[in-house]
Amino acid sequence: MKDKVVFITGAKGGLGYFITRRFLETGATVVGASRSISQQDFPGPNFTALAVDFTEAVAVNNAVQSVITRFGRLDVLVHLLGGFAGGQSVAETDDATWEQMRDLNVTSGFYVLRAAVPHLRKSGKGRIVAVGSLTAVEPHPQLGAYITFKAALAMLVRTVALENRDAGLTANVVLPGTIDTPANRKAMPNADFSKWIQPRGVVNLVLSLTADRASKITGTAIPIGGPNV
Repeated sequence: MKDKVVFITGAKGGLGYFITRRFLETGATVVGASRSISQQDFPGPNFTALAVDFTEAVAVNNAVQSVITRFGRLDVLVHLLGGFAGGQSVAETDDATWEQMRDLNVTSGFYVLRAAVPHLRKSGKGRIVAVGSLTAVEPHPQLGAYITFKAALAMLVRTVALENRDAGLTANVVLPGTIDTPANRKAMPNADFSKWIQPRGVVNLVLSLTADRASKITGTAIPIGGPNV
């Protein structure tokens, strides 16, 4: 990955930390973006921090353009950004929750894909990997808004795959169950952590899908076993 420019959204999140560190270890040039992030979060010469609100179209366009201006290319997009809300039935879901889940889980993905795809096509070996949720294919009560937009994200990525085969650009979405991160442990302290997915499994899959040898893998939604959330 030493000659690749990688743009990671949600780089400072629970899973984002592990994925960003792994791409940096490969020698890739990594631009890590989150709502709040700094150079000190990932010290090193091949990392650039970008503070971006991915629910704002102009901010996303400017972020992607800044990558191109600085590095002249974009080879890999890893889209990790998302958000969770649950505990309400569909009948009980309020507008604020619906809109928040829409904006964080699919609108953000649409904005960054729209901005990045033209540049990824120019790479000749462009790679897109989004990380969604196993709930996209396994509905669960009390999670209607979250599930709806995670499913929409998966279909959005798979559509991008179909639209860009001609340019050698692949697009895939990984659908893990609950990942064993510090943030998830804090949010669910009474859960059985032994049933959760270790971050390294997701990290390794994401990395493998961005490799040159993965040129024939596109348009897939790959579940990684575990609980629904």
